[in-house]
Amino acid sequence: MTAAASRSARAVYRERLARSFRENGYETATAEDADGGVRTAREFSPQGAVLDLRMPGDGLESLKRLIDEHPGIRAVILTGYGGIATAIEAVRAGAIDYLTKPADAEQILAVLSGQRHPQADESYQAPSLDRLEWEHIQRVLHDHGDNISRASETLGLHRRSLQRKLQKYPPNQ
Repeated sequence: MTAAASRSARAVYRERLARSFRENGYETATAEDADGGVRTAREFSPQGAVLDLRMPGDGLESLKRLIDEHPGIRAVILTGYGGIATAIEAVRAGAIDYLTKPADAEQILAVLSGQRHPQADESYQAPSLDRLEWEHIQRVLHDHGDNISRASETLGLHRRSLQRKLQKYPPNQ
């Protein structure tokens, strides 16, 4: 997916969630990036926030800034690249939960309102080894600014092997 397509997909998802929140009676404001989110929160003084881990400007850094400026805020981190390490990092930074996309408005609102976590039921299935590998590769790549050469060194993979893995679609489970 190109950077422009990724921004467009994020915008559509963000606006769809905002519309769903409004339809459920919540006053909602949105922002395209981390800095915009912090500025909007200063004007809006929200009770809750939904942040994308890989939003432009770094979702975890934005979370830390929001918590510093609004100590009582209930924040949820969303990501398409869920992993245990990033979930722990998000919760340590102050998030009340960490959900993988595509989380819908009902799931997010249930978490923000303190109701039972929607993914904590008996139907939960642990991700497959292939999925965990794919998520780890995505995180390492992100940590290295999408530099394939540096990520391949960190992962101990040949650059071409990493490129082949990146061309595959993410495993479903």
